[in-house]
Amino acid sequence: MTDITLNWSSGKDAALAYFRLLNDPDFNTVSLLTTLSDEHKRISMHGIREEILNRQAALMNIPLQKLYLQQDAGMESYGQLMRNALKKLKDQGITTVAFGDIFLEDLRAYRERQLATENFNAVFPLWKSNTAKLVGEAEDAGIEAIIVCVNDRYLGKEFLGKKISRSLLQSLPHGVDPCGENGEYHTLVINAPFFSESLKIKTGETVYKTYSPADSGTWDSGFYFLDILPGW
Repeated sequence: MTDITLNWSSGKDAALAYFRLLNDPDFNTVSLLTTLSDEHKRISMHGIREEILNRQAALMNIPLQKLYLQQDAGMESYGQLMRNALKKLKDQGITTVAFGDIFLEDLRAYRERQLATENFNAVFPLWKSNTAKLVGEAEDAGIEAIIVCVNDRYLGKEFLGKKISRSLLQSLPHGVDPCGENGEYHTLVINAPFFSESLKIKTGETVYKTYSPADSGTWDSGFYFLDILPGW
């Protein structure tokens, strides 16, 4: 059995990847790895506060390693940050990282190149899975997740706070991936079979932010975020 770290986003895809890994005799997930904004102490693109992330890890009873990315940091800065993290993992005897990516070939290739620089392997438990079926699989497994961020090119703010389910898929506009794999939306897991109890939260204000191509890569639109507050 190989000890691995899971790249944890706080959302449903990472949770479903973790669920599959728990049932895979070849792997033992021993820790989580998450990147946050150093300035805001939130998970980038999900907008999730650090204390919510910490609570998830506590409910999973698994160590969490956090990386803090400086504002306006480029890909080289992120790459160096990740290389430093990988060296720490290697010191712990870990040389494999798992990701919840599903079908973005360029993203997978980037991750594999990045890991190869430190002689690490990558594992993709959800790779090439049917995304509509993944939503059903998550629902059947007892993974509960709510939408906390939407790209307004694809979805309106009325989708914020909605639970991911088979029934929700019927209301998604044509062209929106069921799992939001193209960045249409992001989620927060509030309960799962591997949580000791459900994540108690309160919903805060809705915030709208715009990102220009210069500082957000391919993103060229606005995003609505639902602020999630501790409820415990």
